[in-house]
Amino acid sequence: MSVTTKPAAETSWLETVKVIVQALILALLVRTFLFQPFNIPSGSMKSTLLVGDYLFVSKYSYGFSRFSFPWPLDQVNFSGRVWGTEPKRGDVVVFKLPKDNSTDYIKRVIGLPGDRIRVTQGVLHINGEPVKLEPLPPFVEKDYYGIDVKTRAFKETLPGGVSHTILKREDGGFQNNTPEYVVPAGHYFMMGDNRDNSQDSRFLDAVGYVPYENLIGKARVIFFSIDEGVAPWQVWNWPMDVRWNRLFGLL
Repeated sequence: MSVTTKPAAETSWLETVKVIVQALILALLVRTFLFQPFNIPSGSMKSTLLVGDYLFVSKYSYGFSRFSFPWPLDQVNFSGRVWGTEPKRGDVVVFKLPKDNSTDYIKRVIGLPGDRIRVTQGVLHINGEPVKLEPLPPFVEKDYYGIDVKTRAFKETLPGGVSHTILKREDGGFQNNTPEYVVPAGHYFMMGDNRDNSQDSRFLDAVGYVPYENLIGKARVIFFSIDEGVAPWQVWNWPMDVRWNRLFGLL
């Protein structure tokens, strides 16, 4: 009795395809349920996050809604969250912009459901009480011409004890002198740490209150960071342009 065996080349090819398919399925599961990479395209979260930062966001932190899943799963029509856990004040969160439910935004949770939020002369007030601000050394970055530009920096401590750095160039303007906002049930009030350069919940027509189901996940760790304007695939620029001191920074 003879036994027919596949040629070694065919067996090797099939095994390679099998490994690739398994790797793709594993990557999809990790991206869908555990961690998703994001990059920072704007300076609204300076100095916490810089343009050119790449970070992992934990998808499981707040449970899962339809916005947690990649296309086409995000088109499934169901509301609410599965295994939902509410964010804490001070969390840095990626969410879908309520205006279109498709654009990814990243901001800090400032107001919880039922909170009263107001900014007066650049000072954040939560439920009628001003948050604690402590001056820090200026945040320094170079402009297009390589000249140092300094921005006022402060340590802001939110109710509950979370502290972070905010940047403020001035105390005037609408973003620094707002009406009082009352956060609706099931919604959150988001603000950028770069207070004079952030389109956030202070602008009701642009962002406004963010529904709980629009949350994608909590920012956890910066796994890569490169100077603004430098393409990350240009590996020959890495020795000079990668921000080595920011790699694996926890948020």
